[in-house]
Parts: sequence; structure tokens; C-alpha cells
Amino acid sequence: MARIVLAEKAGFCFGVNRAVKLAFETCRENPENTCAFGELIHNRQVTEKLNELSVRCVRNVDELQMGDNVVIRAHGIGKDVYAAISQKGAVIHDATCPDVKRIHKLVNEKHKEGFRIIIVGDKQHPEVIGISGWCDNKAYIVSEISEVHELPDMEEDICVVAQTTMKPEKYEEIFSFIKKKFANAVKFDTICRATEKRQQEADEISRSSDVMIVIGGSNSSNTQKLFEICSANCPLTYKIETVQDLPALDIKNFNTIGITAGASTPDWVVKEVFETMEEMINKQETEMSFKEAFEESEVSSLRSGEIVKGRIIGYNTSEVFVDLGYKADGTISMEEFLDDPDFDPEKDLKEGDEILVYIIKINDGDGNVLLSKKRVETIQGMEEIEEAFNEKNPLEAVVREVVNGGVVASYKGIRVFNPASQVSDRYVKDLNEFLGKKVKFEVVEMSKNKRRVVGSRRNVIEKEKEAKFEAFWTEVEVGKEYTGTVKSLTNFGAFVDLGAVDGLIHISELSWKKINRPSDVLKVGQTVTVRILGFDKEKQKISLGYRKAEDNPWYNVESKYSVGDTVEGKIVRLVPFGAFVELEEGIEGLVHISQISNVRLGKPDEVLLVGQKVQMKVLEVNPELKKISLSIRDVEPIDPVRSEEEVVNDDDDIPTSHVEELTNTIGDLINQ
Repeated sequence: MARIVLAEKAGFCFGVNRAVKLAFETCRENPENTCAFGELIHNRQVTEKLNELSVRCVRNVDELQMGDNVVIRAHGIGKDVYAAISQKGAVIHDATCPDVKRIHKLVNEKHKEGFRIIIVGDKQHPEVIGISGWCDNKAYIVSEISEVHELPDMEEDICVVAQTTMKPEKYEEIFSFIKKKFANAVKFDTICRATEKRQQEADEISRSSDVMIVIGGSNSSNTQKLFEICSANCPLTYKIETVQDLPALDIKNFNTIGITAGASTPDWVVKEVFETMEEMINKQETEMSFKEAFEESEVSSLRSGEIVKGRIIGYNTSEVFVDLGYKADGTISMEEFLDDPDFDPEKDLKEGDEILVYIIKINDGDGNVLLSKKRVETIQGMEEIEEAFNEKNPLEAVVREVVNGGVVASYKGIRVFNPASQVSDRYVKDLNEFLGKKVKFEVVEMSKNKRRVVGSRRNVIEKEKEAKFEAFWTEVEVGKEYTGTVKSLTNFGAFVDLGAVDGLIHISELSWKKINRPSDVLKVGQTVTVRILGFDKEKQKISLGYRKAEDNPWYNVESKYSVGDTVEGKIVRLVPFGAFVELEEGIEGLVHISQISNVRLGKPDEVLLVGQKVQMKVLEVNPELKKISLSIRDVEPIDPVRSEEEVVNDDDDIPTSHVEELTNTIGDLINQ
């Protein structure tokens, strides 16, 4: 009997499933004024179902009216289109595929950084048009190597992205030519992993199939690529939209029939094709199908309300299949996993992984055991909350809602209310800053029967601070280094948050150079390494040092300047007794007035100027007193230029022998 191999990745991908679900939910809640901006997905059957529900398709913002509920297509739209829709007063329900959203964000960021954008994909495809809208529609779009050669020369850095449904090998090939032309091009892997795996699976199945059926919309890009892949391996490959398009096949001539479907193909279309193929086989074979045998089997050893261990054996877009070790497998609704924003079916639903499940029904009407993962988590979660409440141990959960008077976190499906006064140990103006963040809280009130739980993040913060405070004062010692954050700056220094306490770096400890204000060295929020200079536990005061000994210009100064060395420096100050000379930044020496010239000087400025460079000899180095004595005279004395009269006057002023001045004569003495 021929066997049918149905690709596990066939049908709706995560992003498409999310878009369709959002569209139908929006329509149910707003039946009168829901519309889709562009074709929601490339599938005629889904579009027809939406039309039946009066969901109109608009392709221009001008078609919108105030109050319309607009579902954005899975392929996404440009940044300016979002703004135009909002200006119309319409309500946006964004069904853009998360993978496409990531490309929007990447392209927008790189565009702002000055990158040129190249998109590898179909320039007519709505996804590519939407991506280009996030770089002001200035992207270069190529789909063939020949188009790369036509690109203009660009000196800027280049960001290269691909349409999510692009074949990886084609993207790689085109990028290799882009890289040859632009050395500054950077490739980003934007191909959807689900698309890549769907294509790999289609390639594998088609290699071993006699006939290959590819199901998808006629204008679906990823369906067309699946068809191309399968056709290369299996000559009898057919692309169909619905079961009505199935060709007449002589089943008895085939051993293996492969089926795959594009990402925008609904489950019900895939199921219909699969079941029709089964019927075609059953007309020629009298054996009972596996499905019939399964439905006739009975399961009698399980009971509703039990928690049992199972093993994941597969999944599709709507269900997860679990082997319970009995005659029937169990199913869990995929919706139970979608509450987790980090959920990734490829990583989190690996075949063979064990899972605890709650039995809801032994038979869901189709012979399957109906299971729940959430109920197990809820039961376990309430037990853990009760234990944490009794033991005063903190728990951790993600904040899911901001409500009147506080925030609500979800702990294993259980709502935990944190009042605004208990969210932080400081006043929080906007509680939205906690939305989507993981927080620790202490259970301060609970009612198991009513499933009412009240938490306090403030208690956890205060206890952690108290523990850090005690640990700090137990371990602190002079000379110990800490890493902290600059909390504030004042005229006299900088306060640093050490995690448990604050310390002060006095302005004199910030730098070895003279600074006017602490902001010359540090800024608020900067991470710094400091050392303890002193502390007073009773007064809770801590003195910190920031400047390092090795950065002190006088550090090991004697190894740089030795007595007898000839050095060069710049005169920075003139005083009556000499000149101060800068040898290097932070180190000054003194040339005494007697060491400037071979002649006697009244003032140093007779021969020297501030800013003048001079050669000097080192006479003495005293690191402790930070003093260096220098001599210009011993290297190149600078004598003043004087007139002959000045020289004579100088000679008169400086006696060379003892002379007595006689002003009275002998006659004068006699007369007296």
C-alpha cells in the first residue's frame, strides 16, 4: 500500500498562525468595522473566510475611517504607513510576523546609524516593500546577481538583509557578489528559520517520493519556492491551492506520496488534502487505516484529574502530541504555550522531551486524550506560592499588566498583584517601566481557595539592601577596592553608590592634576573602581580614593630624573627668588635666581620669560617633598645684555677693597 509522508512543518508557521488568530479575534470583538490592511496572508481560502465575516481588505490609507479596527498584514507595512493609519484615528491590531518585525527594527536602526540598506528579495512583494519603508524607502532591492552589478558605488557601511522566504543558498550566492563589490557590506541572517527548515524538509521528502503535492496560494512566495525545490528532486510535483486542484493519480503505481504546504496554508486545507489522499488509497486497499484502528482502540487505564508524565512526539500549529505510554496519545492545545513571549517551538518542543500533564478528558471525541500543561503548572505554582508564603522566600515572575493601583505578575499562570506602594522602595511615577520585566517579590498575602495572591517587591529590595549593608560593614577595610556607580556630583567631590552604601571621593582625590570641578573627571552614572581611604561605621561615612598611585607623575620620579642629568623644560612661573619650570605635566622644578646667570640678577624676568624653553642641569631630587632643584647656569647661562654705563655702575656698587672716606681736613679739626 502506498504511504503518505506529511511534512511536519507543513502549513501555518508561527507568525501566520498568530496573524490569522488575531484577525478572527478582532473580527469577533468588532464585527462592524474590522478591516485588513492589505491581504492578511497569501491564501485565498483565509481571505474568503474573512470576507464572509465582513472583514474588508483595504490597500490605501484613504479608504480608512475614524474608529476602524485595522489588522496589519503578516508581511508588515512601512513606518510612514503606521503613522498615516494612526492619523486617521483608526485602531491598529498589528499582525506583522515577529521575524519581519525584527527586520524592521534592524533596518531602522542601521539606517539611523548611516548605513545604506540592500534587501535581497522580490521588490514587488509586500514584505520587501514594508521593510524598505523602515529606511525612508531608500533601500536598494536586488533579486538576481545581475542586479548587484547595477548598484551604484557606495562609500557608507552597508546593511544587507533578505526576504524571510528567500532560499538560504541563493541569499548566500547573491551576498558573495555584493561583498565583492562592497567590502564594507555586512550580511544579517534574516531568513525565517521555520521557512528554512520547511524547505529542508521538503527537499528530503521529495528525494524519496514518487509524487509530491505542494499546497499553497498561487501568489505565495514561500509556496513557490517549495514547489521549485520539490520539482528539482521529484518530476511528478504538483502545486495546488485546495483539494479540488488534486490531479487524477493512479495510486497503485506509487509507493510514497509526499505532501508539504506553504506557511500561509490553513490546517483545514492540508487536512482535507491528506484525508482525500487517504481515501484514494483506501479505495484500492482494503486494509484498515491507522486512523480507523486508532479510533476503535480504547483507553481504560487513565483517569481524569490525574497528573502523569508523558513524552513529546510532535506538534503542529494547533496541538502538541504527547505519548502517554498507553494505547492513545494525548494532545495539548498550542495556545497553552503561547502566553510565554519567549516561547520557541523549535527549542521548547523537542521530540523525546518529558512533560508533566493534567488529564482533562480520556476521550475528546476523536479518540485522543485531552491534556493540559497549564493546569499542572497552576497546581505546582500554588503549592510553591504557599511554601514561599510560609517560609518568607522570594519568588520571581514577569510583570504582565499594569492595573489601577499596581502591577500584576504571572507566576506559572497565577496572577500576583503587587500594589504600587510595594513595587519599589522609591516613588515610581510610571509603573509601565516594569511591564514585561522579571521581578522578585515576597508573598505577603494569599487565599488558596480564591487564588488571590499579593506580593511585595519592596520587601525583597529592602531585605537585599539590609543584607548587603551588613556584609559591607563586616568586610570593609582600608585599601580595599570596590566597583561602584557615580550617584551625584558636588563642588567638593563625587558620591559613589557601592551597592550597599554611598561613599565620597573628595575633589582632591579625583586627579593628580588640578581640576576645577569633579565633572572634569567623572559623570553621573559612570562605573568606577575606588579604594577605601577611611570609614566611620557609626556615622556611616566612607572616604574613597579614585586616583591611582601609578598615575602620580611623581611616582618613581628619581628613575626619570637623576642628579647631573641635562633636561629641558618650559618656564611656567617667575617669582622673586627664581623660576618654576615644568618638566612634564604634573612635575615642576625650581631654578633659583642664583642658578640662572653668571652675573647677579635683580629679578629672574631680566633674562627669562614665561613659556620660554630652557636647558638645565638636575642638582637635587627629593620625591618626598616633591622638589627638584635645577640650574640653567651650569648648562647654558643666560646673562643680561647691559650698556657700559650699567657695567661701570655695577662695578662702583660692588667694592673690591676696604676704603675710608675722609671728608674733614686737619685745619678743620684745629678750627673746631
